Order: sequence, then structure tokens, then C-alpha cells
Amino acid sequence: MKKLIIALFCASASFAATAGGNVDAGKALAEKYSCAACHGKDYNSPIDPSYPKLAGQHKDYLQHALTAYKRGDAANGRSNAIMTGQVKPLTNQDIKDLAAYLNSLPGTLAVHR
Repeated sequence: MKKLIIALFCASASFAATAGGNVDAGKALAEKYSCAACHGKDYNSPIDPSYPKLAGQHKDYLQHALTAYKRGDAANGRSNAIMTGQVKPLTNQDIKDLAAYLNSLPGTLAVHR
């Protein structure tokens, strides 16, 4: 019985980590897809002022935006040929992982008191 409880606990912890996104996997994806080339080395200094700062953004916002780019959802304001091409090969888990990684970075968007 004790082994069963330990096994269930380990399985649920593993599922929870995957469901919320894996920061390390997201970092590997950001490097693989060269996200910093446009959004800046620290993800706070994009090469063009119209590109968003990604560091510290909310995970749900990032997931929503990346999913909309993947769909090419012009109705949602996410019609961008570069981003659509970048996110096309990503799985839903990849998107969660990227969102977790970018959310974990220190951002400059919030006003700290």
C-alpha cells in the first residue's frame, strides 16, 4: 500500500509539472527557435519597438497569443507571418513550456512598489 501511495504521488507531481509548463524545456525551445533574435537577449529589449517584451508576461497571455499565432487568427489580432511560421511546429505542451519559461524571467513591464 505504501508503494502505491508513493507511486501515485510521483505520478501526480509529474503530471502537474507537465500541465503547467516546464521552465527548462521552455528555455531549450526559446534557444532552439532563436526567440531572442527579435525579442532581445533578456526578452526585455526587442529589436523593434512594435515587438512585445516577453519576460515576466503572464503565462495565460503568452499561451493565448502563441496559440492564436499558430492558428493564424487574424480576427484576434494575431496575424503575423513571422510568428505564424515560428510557432507552427510547436505542440500545445511546447507552448505551455515556452510560456512558463518566459513568465519565470524578470520583466520590466510591471511597476514595482
